[in-house]
Amino acid sequence: MSASIERVSTVVAAGRTRVTPAVIAALLLFGVLFAQPMRLLASDWWNDPEAGHGLLLAPLALWLAWRAGIRDDTTPQPKLGLTILAGAVLLRYLSGLAAELFTMRVSMIVAAAGLVVFYWGARQLRHWWLPCILLLLSIPLPSIVTNSLALPLQFKASRMGAALLEMRHVPVRLSGNVILLPGHRLFVTEACSGLRSLTALLSLGVLLGGMSLRLPLSRVLLIALAIPVAIAINGVRVFLTGFLVYFVSPEFGEGFMHLTEGWVLFIVSFGILGGLTWLLGRGERLLPQRATGHA
Repeated sequence: MSASIERVSTVVAAGRTRVTPAVIAALLLFGVLFAQPMRLLASDWWNDPEAGHGLLLAPLALWLAWRAGIRDDTTPQPKLGLTILAGAVLLRYLSGLAAELFTMRVSMIVAAAGLVVFYWGARQLRHWWLPCILLLLSIPLPSIVTNSLALPLQFKASRMGAALLEMRHVPVRLSGNVILLPGHRLFVTEACSGLRSLTALLSLGVLLGGMSLRLPLSRVLLIALAIPVAIAINGVRVFLTGFLVYFVSPEFGEGFMHLTEGWVLFIVSFGILGGLTWLLGRGERLLPQRATGHA
């Protein structure tokens, strides 16, 4: 068995980017084993608004992996790769028995990582860390997680919106996720919880941090800052909706106008995150200068 693995390792090392019968067989087996998770995932991306970000993240991750290419110093690790693959297959089998989609889809990413380690080694997997994280982010969270997050975010947005309306001297009364205005009633529904924008901003934070920042601490800080930015922007959206409904027209609380408000503020949040990335990048460039100055 050990001699066989060594022969495979030699073949892979000799032509690690060449399409061989072994590579084709591995891809075919991967497709057969994970055909159902891939089909269900693509269906969710297309039909579920909460999972639509996957339509952008998955192709972007594949493009970034292609752009990064294969390292010249990769070393195949067949034993480690087979171990990861065995764990992925076991996870796929158990999640299939339990009909648990999230772990079934994660097993697909783990299996792909196992193939990378088998043919190119763990060094190549680290080289593709950003595409791997984006692929993981493209997998929708389980419903139990999204449901537990949506309600607190609804209440938070309602409180922030009501507080901002009071600051503008608008008579308002808050009842849970319902904002009561004179002659009007605004419901902060699950779709208005900000969970979609939070997911999008976290993904953007990972992407901007991976491509624009070099220090792990700066990247983590950017991702952490994306959370309050998303919450604050959603609170402003609720305030703006109530303000326009009260002073202009009830049409701003529904339909095309309401959707337009959301898109405009979503673009604003993207701009804020871009500005934070620029500031963190400036801070990174100042660090060597300060170190040199003290020396």
